[in-house]
Amino acid sequence: MSGLIRTTFPVPPLGCNCSIIGDPVTKQAIVVDPGGDPGRILGEIKRLGFTVSHILHTHAHFDHFLAAGSLKAMTGAVLGLHGGDLDLWKNLEVQCRFFGVQPTLVPMPEYWLNDEERVLVGVTPIVALHTPGHTPGSMSFYIPSENLVLAGDTLFRGSIGRTDLWGGDARAIERSIRERLYTLDDTTIVVTGHGPETEIGWEKETNQFVRAS
Repeated sequence: MSGLIRTTFPVPPLGCNCSIIGDPVTKQAIVVDPGGDPGRILGEIKRLGFTVSHILHTHAHFDHFLAAGSLKAMTGAVLGLHGGDLDLWKNLEVQCRFFGVQPTLVPMPEYWLNDEERVLVGVTPIVALHTPGHTPGSMSFYIPSENLVLAGDTLFRGSIGRTDLWGGDARAIERSIRERLYTLDDTTIVVTGHGPETEIGWEKETNQFVRAS
């Protein structure tokens, strides 16, 4: 990345990739997908000298927002989510029980994301793309100036998100990848929801689940 500063690291309980993205001049930042370990996330925010304005979520599976309540209490940031995942958010406890994870209190989001909506980090726009399929309200966050997209569990390196969980839709995820992600520049870096990063062009050519054509 050039203009913005980004740090991405896996957090428990399921190794979700949490990202902190901030403006080095204004020191304003966002956090994407605080799945767990709020102490570490806050430590990274402090190390970078950032103030967090928004906590955004690619979707509302528990492992991507379990630490959102704690982080909000620590930072005062606004929680953002697409409304299509409201039911999943409300059923955090059910999700946690299903996976044998201890639930924690998370307040309701205050900020409802829409397709093509722009969230500023300093003066740099982040474009929220609605990419349903893994969940009804799955979002990808595209930063044109940084040639970067945070795709959550929609697209992985050499794979795609599962669609056998609550609200999954195999046709919708394929459409989202083809029409929303594969239309980005081939050199666009993809921060996935779990595991290593990839590039759009590489996925278009080699992804065995969704090819470019």
